[in-house]
Amino acid sequence: MATLQSSALLQYSSPKICRERTTSAILGIPKSRTSNIPLHNLQQAGPLVKEMELARGFIGHKKFTKKNDENVLADSLVMAKLYAVLEAVADRVEMHKNIGEQRANWNSLLLTSINAITLAASTMSGIAATTAVGAGTPLAALKLSSTMMFLAATGMLFIMNKIQPSQLAEEQRNAARLFQQLQKQIETTIAIGKPTDDYVEEAMERVLALDKAYPLPLLGVMLEKFPSKVEPAVWWPQQAKESAHKTGSKANGWNSKLEKEMRSIVEVIRRRDKADYLSLGGKALKLNKWLAIGGPLLTGLAAVGSAFVSSSSQVGFLAAMLGVVGGSLASIVNTLEHGGQVGMAFEMYRSNAGFFKLMEESIESNLMERREHGELFEMKVALQLGRSVSELRDLAASPENKEGGAKEEFASKLF
Repeated sequence: MATLQSSALLQYSSPKICRERTTSAILGIPKSRTSNIPLHNLQQAGPLVKEMELARGFIGHKKFTKKNDENVLADSLVMAKLYAVLEAVADRVEMHKNIGEQRANWNSLLLTSINAITLAASTMSGIAATTAVGAGTPLAALKLSSTMMFLAATGMLFIMNKIQPSQLAEEQRNAARLFQQLQKQIETTIAIGKPTDDYVEEAMERVLALDKAYPLPLLGVMLEKFPSKVEPAVWWPQQAKESAHKTGSKANGWNSKLEKEMRSIVEVIRRRDKADYLSLGGKALKLNKWLAIGGPLLTGLAAVGSAFVSSSSQVGFLAAMLGVVGGSLASIVNTLEHGGQVGMAFEMYRSNAGFFKLMEESIESNLMERREHGELFEMKVALQLGRSVSELRDLAASPENKEGGAKEEFASKLF
């Protein structure tokens, strides 16, 4: 009986000993100090252990949160910069639209005013030629009035031909469209992408390049309206940085067949589309030069003729003919130049040539650096040229386009 009681006592005390050892191990306290510690004191140490473990986890979590806060702060700064660029772009869109409308009004108002002055002066010159000899004061008044009106029309026409309001309006329309295109691209990047500092810098460079290509002021920085050589318009940075959306894949959707196709497209664009628009731009420039010289020359001759109008001699008759006919022809030339907006046509051809130059540079840079996915880039090129992907491939594979024959097709179907 005593044996059974002693064994039961041993069984009852063994779990306590195990718990004491476990608690000592957790606390890391030496055995010499825990041997005399009551059990209830060890049990009270359990919450302390939990607090220590929670403290370790909180410190680690705090460090991790600090890193996240730094990343969020950097992303917020980049986003703030991009929004600042976006606001500037939106402001420029409105400015170029308003100034484009203003300069289009200049063209119509100046055209109407100069033609009215010229025709009125021609009429007065004709009336002066029919006035009886010896009329004196009425004849002198008519001659002086018509001469002054012709001189005023000559000066106004010279200024109008110098600034070419129709061309100025087309420049501002192009600038507004390109700034609006940049605005949509930035908004898309904000909506679906994660902008970086490189993208913000690239957007700023594009804004400055557009400002340089299409200046707002007239004095000092106005584009040359009669250049010696027709060059495509350039509104993009010449040294563009690597795109922030580069996937980093070695293949990146490109293969030898696609590269060959893109090189063929570049050759067609260079040989047909860009060359054709540069040729049309050269013809429009020559026509505009002749009209710009002819209008003021005719009004100047009409002013000289109206000053010598007289019905008493053959010279007076010829002077009257010069005043009336010269003024009428000047109105016709002025209407052809500014009513027909020859300057606007020249700027349109120059801008179209610039569009194809941009496509050419974009394709060549992607062939070298493979910035965009091959299939995606092929689709973009097809859309810009107004074709489907299959039509683009057929164009590249056409033997006539490869040989550069007379029946070679244009790359673009849009314009």
